[in-house]
Amino acid sequence: MSPTVGDLLRDHTTLSISCVDRLYVNGYVRKLQTSDQVSFFIAQHLGFRLPSPAVLKKRRNRWIDELKRFADAGDVPLIQFQRGQRKDDVAMERHGKFTKPSGLVFIGTAQERQSSWGARKGSDAVGRIQFRYGRQSAFVNQYYFYVLDPDWGPAFLKVGSYLPYPVKLCLNGHEWAKRRLDQEGIAYRSLDNGFLSCEHPERLQQICDDLGPGDVRRFFRRWSGVVPWPLDERDREAGWDHRLSIWQCETSLTHVFDRPVQGRHFFEQVIRDNIDLGRPDRVSLIFPRRHTKATPPPKRGYRTRVLTRGVNPSLHVEYKSSHVKQYFKEERALRTETTINEPRDFGINKGVDHLPELRAIGDHVNAALLEIERVTEACVLTQDELDRLQTSTVEKGQRASPLRFGDRRVMALLHALCLFVHVHVGFRNRELRTHIAALLGIPVDRYSAGRMTYDLRRLRLKGLVERLPGTHRYRLTSSGLRAACFYTKVHLRILRPGWAALEPTDKIPRRLADALRRVEAEVARICDRARLEAALRT
Repeated sequence: MSPTVGDLLRDHTTLSISCVDRLYVNGYVRKLQTSDQVSFFIAQHLGFRLPSPAVLKKRRNRWIDELKRFADAGDVPLIQFQRGQRKDDVAMERHGKFTKPSGLVFIGTAQERQSSWGARKGSDAVGRIQFRYGRQSAFVNQYYFYVLDPDWGPAFLKVGSYLPYPVKLCLNGHEWAKRRLDQEGIAYRSLDNGFLSCEHPERLQQICDDLGPGDVRRFFRRWSGVVPWPLDERDREAGWDHRLSIWQCETSLTHVFDRPVQGRHFFEQVIRDNIDLGRPDRVSLIFPRRHTKATPPPKRGYRTRVLTRGVNPSLHVEYKSSHVKQYFKEERALRTETTINEPRDFGINKGVDHLPELRAIGDHVNAALLEIERVTEACVLTQDELDRLQTSTVEKGQRASPLRFGDRRVMALLHALCLFVHVHVGFRNRELRTHIAALLGIPVDRYSAGRMTYDLRRLRLKGLVERLPGTHRYRLTSSGLRAACFYTKVHLRILRPGWAALEPTDKIPRRLADALRRVEAEVARICDRARLEAALRT
């Protein structure tokens, strides 16, 4: 018998680590975000009578010349990325040839679309020349500085060559943790950009938890002070410096299995077990890009009905601009990964200071998804719990209406509570209404907000949901998750198939009907035998 989700996570994992994975950070100049600020920068700060774009062109050309001299002096390769070429492949090859413990590996350049400032020439009422700046989208040169950082390992900075000089950083929290382990002399084995094993797992988790905004800022200060920069020291001292904000934050929870094959079978069971309950937005099969001895293709090609050979299954849950992905990593580990692409989806500002808050949200979502999967596999209600849901009760001095099993509206209500989409930030009245109306097969206006409020009230009084303080959002309680999964699984997997089997056998093909009769006879024989044994015992 294969282990349950709870058994596997408790007894069959050799390492469990939560860590910030990939982290993408924007750098922006706060004082170059409006047309007036651009004009002031040129006319007042740089000291030109007219805020002409020719001034910016000269500065850009001077910076590019400085870049080329810097690359020549340091023997740093300057590479033009080709169309369709994967930058990661080029970086991997160059890092493999880099022999220094740290430093600038190479500089890459590519033309990419960027929101930039363009100038329109005009004149005022007395005929004096004027320039008006406005935002425009244009293809401009972007310069990638690929580095091997002493604290972060492989990483890069990308700098736009046109005003307002946007910057992007690409960092990896697992690589940062590996450098800390190296500094402390703790042995570990890598799992791609994660960990397969570690000599001191507790210390590893402490290191992962230590990663914060200060580490990101130190990386930026280090390399913006090493490579040629479009804004010189005088500009930065006058306030035209880059501020950092979070563009994308990935938080991962990795469970390494003691028996990889067992873990893979479990993960595929998780997908099958939750496809109707949690209803993930997507369940995808990721075919390997390259065939190796470790990932041979199936003999007869790829077929979607085969989940256990040649493909990596993955489960996806989306919320606004963010999503959760769960997949089997390198045939060894279950990776649950929350990617936040827009911090404001969760009411958090983008500043890099808010990294700990985003990390906490990612950790909560990862744990919540695993908890749902654990409960859905073994959801059991006691007789007292079931009786309390089936009858009217008085809770905190208020009458709580029953949630009767089999009632169409109740079943849709509890099924909607099982959806994975709620793991991010819970749900509101209108969001749950949409799902329930879809499950009932009716327009949403036929399931009114008043009905939804009534249903939320009885769920809250029965202790199945709780309201988040200071918000209009609700989230499932532990008992609510068990009750919702129990009702839904019994209905979807026992009663509904059972009702279908009770259809007259003349509508079923003869061979199948004969087989069903044999099964029915065998069940009757077992029941008769059970009654006889029970009688003998009495």
